[in-house]
Amino acid sequence: MSISVVYWSGTGNTQAMAEAIGEGIEENGAQAKVMSVDQASVDALAGEDVFALGCSAMGAEELEESEMEPFVAELEGKVSGKKILLFGSYGWGDGEWMRSWCDRMKAAGAELVEEEGVIANETPGSAELNACKAAGAKLAGI
Repeated sequence: MSISVVYWSGTGNTQAMAEAIGEGIEENGAQAKVMSVDQASVDALAGEDVFALGCSAMGAEELEESEMEPFVAELEGKVSGKKILLFGSYGWGDGEWMRSWCDRMKAAGAELVEEEGVIANETPGSAELNACKAAGAKLAGI
């Protein structure tokens, strides 16, 4: 089984989280395809039953608007019944962007692997990276 981990990262924090999720997937017997959103295809991802999406908080706690938001908007109508992990980092606020994103994907019919997503304030430390690996392990076990 191959599981896609698609992310947008401005500073490398969300990329580090994506790579840790990929490690968790592979350590638990599945293949991980970790890629930035500009390398991903909505149609290909829509054909998968299980995947992860990551984006750091931008502006007033929202998804990055030039690449990730259009990707998510196009994918949104195709996530019903999918098992999805959402993740990302933030530098200010309290994680509102992740709560909004989780609510949005649940409203579109997705089943979230982690109900509140996996988030890290600034650079993910060992606790956050371990949470990412554990979430990757959950994806591999589905």
